[in-house]
Amino acid sequence: MAWRWQWCQRTCLCCLTEEERRTVAVDKEIERILKQQKMRERKEIKVLLLGTGESGKTTFIRQMRIIHGRGFSEEERRAFSKLIFQNIFTALKAMTGAMTTLRIPYADPENEMYSKWIQDVDTVQITQLARGYVDAMRRLWADSGLRACYSRRSEYQLLDSTEYYMTNLDRIAAPDYVPSAQDVLRVRFPTTGIHDYSFNVKTITLRIVDVGGQKSERRKWIHCFENVTSLIFLASLSEYDQVLEERETDNRMEESLALFYTTIHSPWFLGTSIILFLNKTDILADKIQNSELQKYFPGFTGRSHDAEDAKTYIRKMYEQQAHSRDKREQSKTLYPHFTCATDTNSIRKVFSDVKDTVLLKSLRDYGVI
Repeated sequence: MAWRWQWCQRTCLCCLTEEERRTVAVDKEIERILKQQKMRERKEIKVLLLGTGESGKTTFIRQMRIIHGRGFSEEERRAFSKLIFQNIFTALKAMTGAMTTLRIPYADPENEMYSKWIQDVDTVQITQLARGYVDAMRRLWADSGLRACYSRRSEYQLLDSTEYYMTNLDRIAAPDYVPSAQDVLRVRFPTTGIHDYSFNVKTITLRIVDVGGQKSERRKWIHCFENVTSLIFLASLSEYDQVLEERETDNRMEESLALFYTTIHSPWFLGTSIILFLNKTDILADKIQNSELQKYFPGFTGRSHDAEDAKTYIRKMYEQQAHSRDKREQSKTLYPHFTCATDTNSIRKVFSDVKDTVLLKSLRDYGVI
């Protein structure tokens, strides 16, 4: 009989004191909040963003922030000014250094002096563009010898954003300069460590984990692989004629293909959707006019200066990596897309396609929807 009285005290509000009723109400509210939180967590998609160095991963993240996040405020864009100035100096130092290495003379011998002046700058200390340096930069960029050196940029390490920043030098050098969204998208600095970003896409929380692409960073990836819904692998279409910054005997695209193979066939990704972004379509279209793909990949039999033929061939090389060398393992299903990470409209459309197909499929597979 005593146990019935205790049960009644716990469950029947009529048997409880005012204070005990308040305690029950608080407990129920906590349970409701925890239940809602659990439901939200079930609607989270964890996407791992991988690729070799300079494939465009960080640019993609910035685009996600513009499209699905809060974008960049004026104050946040101002904070990129120093990095943009440093990128410009880095590019000019690389080109003027290559002028010596490649033994290309300046059209105007006076520019040799400006070249040495730029070379002596400690890039890390740069926080603004002094007028004297801007004049030197204009003279150097206008020199036909330096432009010839720029056309041979596959023979040395040069930032992809070089021409963009040099073309916009007058605007960037203005006293009241505030970087535009496009300026921010084109800033280059190596990603070190692991960065975790969350974006709300309709009723889904998209959590993207971005890791460093350089070889020295890859050992840090392994613990990021757990509970990954989808893998986005970024590969640069324009790196077919370039070598690794870390080891200049290795072709960048061959390194990317090898990394793609080992990544997608890892036991961690047995049930993971594999999304392939073949990035930098704009740079490929420009580069293919002067640098032949067949010289670096003899299997290419398409038209020499045709960007579409080059894109098709490179896509097929990546698709071939889906076939495991272990015949016991099934081939991977890939979802390839051509992208230009600096073009917001392009990324918006491509990611919308991905969201409406691959990511929704992953949610169904995981029983979330």
